[in-house]
Amino acid sequence: MPCLIAAPASGSGKTLVSLTLTALARRRQHTIQTFKVGPDYLDPQLLSATSTRPCRNLDPLLCGEDWVRQSFQRHGGSADLALVEGVMGLFDGRGPSAEGSSAAVAALLQLPVVLVVDASRQAGSIAALVRGFRDHRPDLTIAGVVLNGIGSSRHDALLRAALASIAMPVLGALPRHDSLALPSRHLGLLPAHELSDLERRVDAWADLAERHLDLKQLWPLLQAPVDPAAATTAAPGPAPGAAADTAPPVAIASDAAFHFRYPEARELLEAEGLTVLEWSPLADQALPAGCRAVILPGGYPELHAAQLAASGRSLAALRAAAAGGVPIYAECGGLLLLGHCLTDMAGVEHRMAGLLPFQARSGQLSLGYREAIACGDGLVLRRGEQLNGHEFHRWQLQSTAAADAGPAQPLWRLQGWGSPARQEGWGHPHLHASWLHLHWGGCPQIPRRLAAAARTTASTTR
Repeated sequence: MPCLIAAPASGSGKTLVSLTLTALARRRQHTIQTFKVGPDYLDPQLLSATSTRPCRNLDPLLCGEDWVRQSFQRHGGSADLALVEGVMGLFDGRGPSAEGSSAAVAALLQLPVVLVVDASRQAGSIAALVRGFRDHRPDLTIAGVVLNGIGSSRHDALLRAALASIAMPVLGALPRHDSLALPSRHLGLLPAHELSDLERRVDAWADLAERHLDLKQLWPLLQAPVDPAAATTAAPGPAPGAAADTAPPVAIASDAAFHFRYPEARELLEAEGLTVLEWSPLADQALPAGCRAVILPGGYPELHAAQLAASGRSLAALRAAAAGGVPIYAECGGLLLLGHCLTDMAGVEHRMAGLLPFQARSGQLSLGYREAIACGDGLVLRRGEQLNGHEFHRWQLQSTAAADAGPAQPLWRLQGWGSPARQEGWGHPHLHASWLHLHWGGCPQIPRRLAAAARTTASTTR
């Protein structure tokens, strides 16, 4: 059974340890399936690029426990090795609880935990820290500790002696060095496509694993789950009656500005019989010929606002699609593209598609799980339906004059721990636009209804 790589807190080095083991598996020509707990997009991009297999998110709050079990067995059982990277601190979940946390997923899947501890400013106190994590939840097994940020051989020996006093195995010790830092920005690590030296880093990560990790102890903790029936289950095929030669094409914005999406999004759309085509607003592309729906995922449009504003053909295509009743589904960064204007990180205002009545400016952080209750019937929602999503952005919207997308009502009422209940989003039968990220594994009616809308909508592109 594989392990779950966790830590006492964010920034301790669990992503680095996950990448070193993944890189070494690739060097040794083993297939390895990686997983990430929680609603993260950026760590999975790095793990996917390193393993050359799509990383899968395990989020019981967004998808439910049954889906998490099935995804873990199905995808993990199809590889030689597997590992799960945790999220934040081991017991950090929704609000002050451990609901949805790394610990909750480890318990659900019965995975041993490898605890990565930032030891750069630790000495004997590390024993008290690790003892607390070991004893906080007796149903979890802490298989051992990886020490990160070791300053010297003396420091290493001191920490090992402290952990030996509580009978805690040390599974490796990574040195303190600036070259081991993973570059980041305001929403997390840099996306994999922005690392021009990724292949060099993959080699360096594999070297780190060979030199500094106890592979005799760690490698057995990477064994993939054994479930032959689940591992050989084929992916769902096209919906009944959806022949490949009649599959409606749908466009997903996919470039450096729009890349926050789970791999299941494409897979579930294809399972509904749609042809999924990538489309780049940054490259000022027209929508694909015959396009019957447009999906705008999250990403970093604020970093590319000037280039997006100059993409007249793409923006005109969006406006024409909206005017023609083509379904448009937008989340977070995709929502920003639909507004009147977006103020970039330097405070410069840029015109966007002008389909929704707002201008966006940097503001207070909005972060956390949200329960959403639909206000009415729309493109993918039905009145009263309740979904779980995740909100993570630093942008606030200010109302402007009426826009060109037609009459739209609030999508839903959102509430979450520490977040006052509010109405949010815009929607009507051809539009879904919201800050909220959804994982379609937990709400398969979304791709199903998108597919139905695509089949009943005439294309406005040629």
